[in-house]
Amino acid sequence: MKLLKRILKVVFTLVGLLIIFILITFTVDEQRTSYLKIKKNEAANNKSYLIANVNVISMTQDTVLTNKMVYIKEGIIQSINDSIKIQDIEVIDAKGKFLMPGLIDMHVHVWDNYELGLYLSNGVTAIRNVWGMPMHLRLKNEVNNEEILSPLFYTTGPKLTGPEFIGDDNLQLNNPEEAKKKVLSYKNRGYDFLKTYYGLPKNIYDTIIEQAKISDMDIVAHPSQKVPYSYHFKSQIKSIEHAEDIVQQPLNYQLDTLKLNQVINNFHNSPHTSFCPTLIAYYNIYNMLQDDEILSSEPVKFMNPSIKKVDSKGQFERWNTTKKKDSSIIDRIKNQHDFHLLIIKKLNDAKANIICGTDAGIGVTVPGFSIHQELSFYKEAGLSNYEVIKTATVNASKTHKIMSNMGTIEKGKIANLLLLDENPLIELSALQKPNTVFINGRKLNRDILDNFEKKAKNRTNFIASLLRYVENFIVEK
Repeated sequence: MKLLKRILKVVFTLVGLLIIFILITFTVDEQRTSYLKIKKNEAANNKSYLIANVNVISMTQDTVLTNKMVYIKEGIIQSINDSIKIQDIEVIDAKGKFLMPGLIDMHVHVWDNYELGLYLSNGVTAIRNVWGMPMHLRLKNEVNNEEILSPLFYTTGPKLTGPEFIGDDNLQLNNPEEAKKKVLSYKNRGYDFLKTYYGLPKNIYDTIIEQAKISDMDIVAHPSQKVPYSYHFKSQIKSIEHAEDIVQQPLNYQLDTLKLNQVINNFHNSPHTSFCPTLIAYYNIYNMLQDDEILSSEPVKFMNPSIKKVDSKGQFERWNTTKKKDSSIIDRIKNQHDFHLLIIKKLNDAKANIICGTDAGIGVTVPGFSIHQELSFYKEAGLSNYEVIKTATVNASKTHKIMSNMGTIEKGKIANLLLLDENPLIELSALQKPNTVFINGRKLNRDILDNFEKKAKNRTNFIASLLRYVENFIVEK
């Protein structure tokens, strides 16, 4: 009995020390991102402005409204006119500058708060996180309660996969009843959308779609190879992800333009379904094959350290092992990327709703910065600057009802705005390093945004990030 008591005492002591260690780790990580905190007395203030003498790119039409005034009150756009007279309000003289809606990245993976600053620094004022975990529900509450500076934050629940797709990051569903319970759980817990993933068979997928409709939850679909690609054009599925999956599934790994035309027709005939290409994530495979030092490159210093240590390194080793066995892989990856550009051009010509997404946060796809590379690929594919910018503004805002209050500069829309020194309709690179970012009407100048980047570079929150992932594994499994 005495021995048992001693053992229990040791166990309780170790558990207590572990809890203290975890609490200290999270406290330190939170303190290091305190630069994003909004003080309580500032939460409702500093959100009303009169922007004067500004050139407005409303994204409701392909033109510039010159020398306008824009009135923002408590974070909401009130009016756009030649002359507006408001008493006792801060006036921002934006003579010679261009005002446009903030960018929206519709496919990201968020691992820590540092990344929120990176998105804002690059003009991204709303993000759709598509790998939901308990940490993201807490983050969503902080954003909605205006406790931290962040892009508007929307998230799916954890990935829903079929019974054969094994992995600690995948939620395997074995039968329709289990799928129904998960959809109900995600709805009750506060996730915005569902993320369907690889390996879902038709009977389980049918149940997810049926319950999603009842629960009023939109679906973001990474295509399942267990059903035809055409199956995904259901009204409850609001977007289909990844250009490479068009090649891998309906085209059966062949760069076949005739089969591609059938897919294009499906999108044309399904105006309720958006397409999110994530071209930069696939192109980064080519970058990894070309650059043996990519893991120590400047952009990768902005990646979350746990992702860099595990996923970035793992992907790099995988593709370089493949290259050693088959050097032709480099040309094949590049050729498929070029084919992805053709997909974008054909989809745009068919009036499909293309939405910008980067898959940022995994591999070597850096949060925030990668959106400019993604948009440049759409330009290379043959879209006009206006069409390119639409993918990250008005097109994105049309995908889900809960995102319809952004994406354009119009009365009643949220003041998620970018103030630029040059016209992005002429020079797309003007989107990089915005002069000022307005998030929910709150003004962030370039000095503040540069500081966000400085704080996120070479951060050391490996253990805190790992513990959050472990939490997900415990809760969801």
